[in-house]
Amino acid sequence: MSWWQVIVLAVVQGLTEFLPVSSSGHLAITSRIFFSDDAGASFTAVSQLGTEAAVLVYFSRDIVRILRAWVNGLLVKSHRNTDYRLGWYVIIGTIPICVLGLFFKDEIRSDVRNLWVVAIALVAFSAVIALAEYLGRQSRHMESLSWRDAVVVGVAQTLALIPGVSRSGSTISAGLFLGLDRALAARFGFLLAIPAVFASGLFSLPDAFHPVTEGMSATGPQLLVATAIAFVIGLTAVAWLLRFLVRHSMYWFVGYRVLAGVCVLVLLATGTVAAT
Repeated sequence: MSWWQVIVLAVVQGLTEFLPVSSSGHLAITSRIFFSDDAGASFTAVSQLGTEAAVLVYFSRDIVRILRAWVNGLLVKSHRNTDYRLGWYVIIGTIPICVLGLFFKDEIRSDVRNLWVVAIALVAFSAVIALAEYLGRQSRHMESLSWRDAVVVGVAQTLALIPGVSRSGSTISAGLFLGLDRALAARFGFLLAIPAVFASGLFSLPDAFHPVTEGMSATGPQLLVATAIAFVIGLTAVAWLLRFLVRHSMYWFVGYRVLAGVCVLVLLATGTVAAT
């Protein structure tokens, strides 16, 4: 992997991780169209450490408050408030993707990175996002969040294992279907992603240097720079998205996803770009 490829892919990761457009799908598309090779699932997972670090910084006060409340709640039953329960919801919601991620790790690194899969997922899941936006009542707030919501959103997060679906798109959509307000669905989805993405990134770190399947490999300094770039851009992106979702719907992203997916399908059908 050249330094130019590292910079381009890191910028793409930072820009798209938090938007409901699929960062892993965009990395696969960008690397195939412009570099005629796959960045690889391992490089994707490691570069996501940078964007998740951005989430840690952006939500640092919330995370500290939740952790403190969770520990206090374990020790003193009367201290079990909303933040204590939220800590458990994050733990519960993380379990599905950890289990499926380990079980299907080989398929995640190879089969589903086919651009036909990515393009179809971009288009098909757009309908799910649009339906969630249309049907979502957005009448529920943090106080009404339950363990059942955590399970549903956690299961929805597993769809992000398929490039083209989008982690934020799947979790926000699940939240909207459950009646959560859009901002809460986004915040809960971002908090839910932290342990899963960090676990995935650290687990994939050795393979990023020597991909187990086809794909480009990166050096230690390149991975470090990619993570740093993704962090800086991701911090700006998450702040922008949360402000955007307060006043705007996800229909804007639906239109983009359909356009991007159709363009990739045309490139594949005409033989301009190889699917693998």
